[in-house]
Amino acid sequence: MATKKAKKAAPKKAAKKAVKKAAPKKAAKKAAPKKAAKKAAPKKAVKKAAPKKAAKKKSARKPNAAFMKALTPSADLAAVIGNKAVPRTEAVKKIWVYIKANKLQDSKNKRNINADAKLKVLFAGKSQVSMFDLAKILSKHLS
Repeated sequence: MATKKAKKAAPKKAAKKAVKKAAPKKAAKKAAPKKAAKKAAPKKAVKKAAPKKAAKKKSARKPNAAFMKALTPSADLAAVIGNKAVPRTEAVKKIWVYIKANKLQDSKNKRNINADAKLKVLFAGKSQVSMFDLAKILSKHLS
């Protein structure tokens, strides 16, 4: 009987080995189409991107005239950016040039601006102001 069990066990082991060997082949076959699909996908994306670029060239963007309108600064603001009439966007740029030149941006929280003597007058006596309030403060001093 021992020989019969040994004979029966041998074919099962061989069958298991055959099954294990067959599984990686199927996985390799499945992996190959995925790679091909990934290579094909960028080609489609390139085709879609080209028409979008052409559409942007056709429509030229025009700046809003309200932003380009020259406004005269108040006496307090003129001490910082000059008394020449400038658009609102240029006034904000000149304020930032002044802030960075005098190192008035807070070192711990870069969103805050520390006021010196000239800016304290603009900031209504506050010693520190958030950069998000800067446009609101400037609107009071431009007309």
